[in-house]
Amino acid sequence: MDKFYIDADIRKAETLPAQFYKSQEVFDLLKENVFVKSWQWIGDENTLVPLCESVYPFVLLDNYLTEPLLVVRDKENKTKCLTNVCTHRGNLVIHNPGKAKNLTCMYHGRRFGLDGTFKSMPEFKEAENFPRPCDNLYEFSLKKLGAHLFVGLDPAFDFSEVIDIMNERIGFLPLNEFKLNETLNKDYIVNCHWALYCDNYLEGFHIPFVHEDLNAVLDYGSYTTEIYDHVNLQIGYSEGGEEVFDLPEGHVDYGKNVAAYYYWIFPNMMFNFYPWGLSINIIKPLSINKTKVSFITYVYDETRMNAGAGALLDKVEREDEFVVEGVQKGLQSRFYKAGRFSPSMEKGVHHFHRLLAKYMNTEN
Repeated sequence: MDKFYIDADIRKAETLPAQFYKSQEVFDLLKENVFVKSWQWIGDENTLVPLCESVYPFVLLDNYLTEPLLVVRDKENKTKCLTNVCTHRGNLVIHNPGKAKNLTCMYHGRRFGLDGTFKSMPEFKEAENFPRPCDNLYEFSLKKLGAHLFVGLDPAFDFSEVIDIMNERIGFLPLNEFKLNETLNKDYIVNCHWALYCDNYLEGFHIPFVHEDLNAVLDYGSYTTEIYDHVNLQIGYSEGGEEVFDLPEGHVDYGKNVAAYYYWIFPNMMFNFYPWGLSINIIKPLSINKTKVSFITYVYDETRMNAGAGALLDKVEREDEFVVEGVQKGLQSRFYKAGRFSPSMEKGVHHFHRLLAKYMNTEN
């Protein structure tokens, strides 16, 4: 496969080529080179494992990574993420969430502690050199933002860097008081490559052309993008009279009318903070031309939900779907090769393409 190159100077750079989005080989390599090497949001511990000695089995990015994992909260109140695959014959260890003092595989009775340590196994007295470290359940890296959990299978960067950057602006918010509202959660199936959906999210350039209602409450002329290593931030400002954050004195944006903080975390996570709470968007690849977009809603102040930049999220999503599905169709043209970036408005897209090229060009 050819190497991808994105010029570091956005004024000269071209976008990723159309072939990036059309190649099945590239789509498959993204799985190992990008998703295995980065981090994924898996939920909040108060919802997944609300009690000590409780477990929650799940499959990470089912139909793409399809990695069986297990969140456990032990009696010391420590939360960990383990493989949910028995080290004997590969059976799933835990099938249902609930209370547990140990982890026992129902196939042949191999037992583990809640920390994943091998405890016992019937009919193995004559086995030599047993147990070994590989008989323990593998533990994955786990990081927290408030109660929100992020897991890395084999991460190439420290997620603490992302958390520190986010806390610079949203650290004043009482994230532990944000409540999951499952009635507002929604999944969308979008007929496009997952990276095209991220491309669209990463710029406010299209807002005046695509989102009439959103454009009415945001000050397009003040819209800014800040770039960091594996995260970037778009800040939406209100033109006045709309819902904005009550920022404390000493805050880097104190005195400004901030309507929304839009954090994108490489490669496929969006954390959208509004005065009413948080909308998380997880972009899940299904196939080269089909993507599942999950909206997860955490409410802090429901009295502020139906105004400002955080209102009409479903309408905005439908408008975005129409655009990115049009791009998906357009990229099939044999005459389109690549585009250029707006130096003022597409810094986030340029950042994303640079990261994708870097990770895809890395030999594993």
